[in-house]
Amino acid sequence: MTLPDLRLTGAQVLTPQGLADQPLALGDGLITDTTPRRDVDLTGFLLLPGIVDMHGDAFEKHLAPRRGAMKDLDQGLIATEAELAANGITTATLAQFYSWEGGMRGAEFAGRVFDALSQVRPRLVTDLRAQLRFETPMLDAYEDVRKVVATHDISYVVFNDHLPHEALAKGKRPPRLTGQALRIGRNPEKHLEYMQALYAGMDQVPAALDALCADLAGRGVLMGSHDDHTADDRATWRARGVRLSEFPETLDAAEAAHGAGDAVVLGAPNTVRGGSHKGNVSATDLIVMSYCNALASDYHYPSLRRAALQLADSGLLDLAGAWGLISSGPARVLGLSDRGELCPGKRADLVVLDAETRSICATLSGGRISYLSGEAARRFIG
Repeated sequence: MTLPDLRLTGAQVLTPQGLADQPLALGDGLITDTTPRRDVDLTGFLLLPGIVDMHGDAFEKHLAPRRGAMKDLDQGLIATEAELAANGITTATLAQFYSWEGGMRGAEFAGRVFDALSQVRPRLVTDLRAQLRFETPMLDAYEDVRKVVATHDISYVVFNDHLPHEALAKGKRPPRLTGQALRIGRNPEKHLEYMQALYAGMDQVPAALDALCADLAGRGVLMGSHDDHTADDRATWRARGVRLSEFPETLDAAEAAHGAGDAVVLGAPNTVRGGSHKGNVSATDLIVMSYCNALASDYHYPSLRRAALQLADSGLLDLAGAWGLISSGPARVLGLSDRGELCPGKRADLVVLDAETRSICATLSGGRISYLSGEAARRFIG
């Protein structure tokens, strides 16, 4: 639903300087400084910039609610948008694997997801984008990745390596191998042979990565590394033009990224939990040290709003700074200068919160309603 030109009055508006009692005008999908035709009284509500999610894979449960139920991907993406909108997310990046793990993380499925996204995007209100998560040991897939990026105009690639190196180096069967293989319909022994072959070719990976990163940089693709563990890891990626560190596992890696001017993206669930579920460095600690440019939903969309409010409530950051980690911060990292703040000329991407309960009552993306409920719905609709 596209709204007519409106002026939202009575609410507290989050500006870069903090909350302010001022009207907010919307017109032609943008925030304006003109006087629209109609006022909407939102006394008792907060108006905040729409949430920009840089990396989320919670959409997987909508694409495959049960094992093998992966046929109607367009309907899964529509259901994903509903969850995103209900959580105040106006720009969402779907983090899709391109992995040796197969199944929903395999190359064939990634192509299907990107095709479905292209088809369904015109029907959506939320700005839905794609991130390709490439597993670097897949030497035979490097040329295919180049083609996928070009075909689907993917502007964001992250490099992963989830191969169980320690077990393979010792000649052992990796944990969970049998269950993983059966889940994707692959013979466990064949799956093990495939993993062993990937491990045997690891000495060729650095050169292949050098060439691929150079090609992607030439296309203007944003590139990130995943789970950096050491300062040397970060330096190696930086030398390839990979200037984003996604979920660094240690203080050393995050400190090295920040010190070199690389963007650091941390997990909102880590922030809400107060620590990593894998025992890695605490996102909250890194935020306090100013080593964080943006928070991402990772596996849980509601954690973005919760993390920002928790940081503000604890006094670690003011509300503008905390909310900036889920709005203006990720927008800057993604190169989206048209959103992230409630300023004239920016996209009308905003979230309406109940000032008392701070529950999400409305979400607008580009001036169009993606979510609306309760008293806020009555005020808007009249």
